[in-house]
This record gives sequence, structure tokens and C-alpha cells, in this order.
Amino acid sequence: MSHAYALNEDVLHRGQGPQGRVTVEQPKVYTIVQRLPIEADGRLRYRIRSKLENIERVATEDQLSYCL
Repeated sequence: MSHAYALNEDVLHRGQGPQGRVTVEQPKVYTIVQRLPIEADGRLRYRIRSKLENIERVATEDQLSYCL
């Protein structure tokens, strides 16, 4: 199993849903800064950095999509 996204690639990150919020957040543009090792659950993870805010987070591959 290999990572689909490359370092420094721009991607869209989808939020995890409402979780008590009234509205669903629109996908935001992030840059891949690190591809993380595959963990025990088998999901691929990435460290991503926001293009608009000073935020870094870890996201699973299924939360990301290519920017158009």
C-alpha cells in the first residue's frame, strides 16, 4: 500500500462533519508536509499545513482529495 499524495502537493481536506455544529465546513486547501508511516489500522496518514491559517494537522487519506 502506498501513499497517493506527494510532498508539497496541495489537497482539499474535508472536515469530519457537524459534531454539534450547525453547518458543515467547506473543504479547505492544505499542503502535504509529511507522509506518515502506516499505522496498525492500515490507514494512510499525512501531516498537512493550511494555506490560509497557521494550522497543521494529521489527516487520513480518505479525508483528502485533489485540488482542481
